[in-house]
Parts: sequence; C-alpha cells; structure tokens
Amino acid sequence: MPIHVYIKENHVVRKKVINYASYIALIVGSLLLFWSFYPVLSFELYSRFYMQDSLASPVPASELASSLKEASSVMGSYSVFSNNVRDFTQAHLWFPLQNVGSESKDMNIKEYTVSIPKLNIIKARVVVGGEDLSRSLVHYLPKSLPGEYGNVAIFGHSTLPQLYNVTDYKTIFTYLPSLEKNDTILIQLGDLEYEYQVSDMFVVMPDKVSVLEQKYDASYLTLVTCVPPGTFWKRLVVRAKLVQLP
Repeated sequence: MPIHVYIKENHVVRKKVINYASYIALIVGSLLLFWSFYPVLSFELYSRFYMQDSLASPVPASELASSLKEASSVMGSYSVFSNNVRDFTQAHLWFPLQNVGSESKDMNIKEYTVSIPKLNIIKARVVVGGEDLSRSLVHYLPKSLPGEYGNVAIFGHSTLPQLYNVTDYKTIFTYLPSLEKNDTILIQLGDLEYEYQVSDMFVVMPDKVSVLEQKYDASYLTLVTCVPPGTFWKRLVVRAKLVQLP
C-alpha cells in the first residue's frame, strides 16, 4: 500500500465559471459601448447623407447680416480649451470671451413659450436674453421678438436619446434632428400664438454657424443645439418661417 496518495483537485467547474463570467462581462461591456456610441454614429451617417453640412444660404456682405462676423461671435472658437465647451448650461460660455451682450436689444417681453407638436414639446419656457440653459431655452442676443420682422435664435440642450426627458431642459432638444420640412413650431407670446413652419435644417462646425443672420423680409425662427447627440462637436440649425399671423 502506498504511504501517501495525492488526489489532483478538479478545477474544471471553477474554470468554466470564470470563463463564462469573462464572456458575459465582455458582451455586456460591448453592448454598453454600442448603446453609448450608436446614436453618435447613426447621426453622423444620417447627417452626411440626408442633411446639409454647410451654410444653406450665401454669406451676405452687408453690415445688417454679416454672417461670418456674427457667427464667430455667436458660436465661439472651436477649441477644446475654449470656454464654450466647459459648461453648456451657462449660455455665455457658448460664446467667445469678448462682450457681445451689448449687441442685444432691450425687450419689454422677458419670456414666452415654444411648442413643437412632433417632438411632444408643449409650452417650453424661453427666457429672452437668458443665461441658464438647464432651467429654460434661451433666446440669445435678442434683436426681435416672435411675430416681428427679423430672426429669433433659440438655443437648447441635447443629449443621448437614452437619457432624454422632455421635461428636462438639459435634454429637451435631443430629437430636434427628427424635424422635417413643413413641421410646425408654435410660439405663445402672451395671448398671441404664432405658427412657424420648418424650412431648412443643416449641420455646421461651431465657427461657421450664422445663427444671428438677420432677414427683415419676414419673421424667422432659428433653433440651435449640439450634435451628434451627447457631444458638442457640431451645431444643428433648424430654421423656420412664420406662416400664420394671430
């Protein structure tokens, strides 16, 4: 009889469990990455094939609508070190360091609401010359009011579709890219309601968006948010025109 007997411990079951756990972790991690990056990739593909990627109209040379000059003032320099990428909940950080507040016009109306039926946005608060984009949409550098001749530029936040909440102003413009030509945008200003229809949509780099371009032949509305979803790389511009007076 042998004095000592050595019995090899069976590690097969433990190894299988470890292997399965590793595969599951890998799959879950891949799904999470796909969940995070799919909206960005899908928007990039969609914008390249179905949306314009440049200014939709010629750049006017007049001082009244000096698009390039005002674009650089509005959207700021495209740099990771620029203030306009630090905290998008503060409206003034969307813009360069120079003081552009003096360009705005003092309005007797301080706020109004915007509704976009297709996006289920109902009477979202717009603050004229506002600052905090986490609490409202912002009518930036106001020079005219809805219903008046000129252009009204409204900025709003967007995020990944998975985090979208229609009542949260930090995510309210997430689905703005789904708007199409002739979709309706309603502005409620006091007892008056103005109906706008989408006429144009395009994507540009931050230093090329002429969101303050003024056209006084009609009443225009410009909605701006960051794209792709969840990033600040580019700007989506949705332009609409007044089609119905109250």
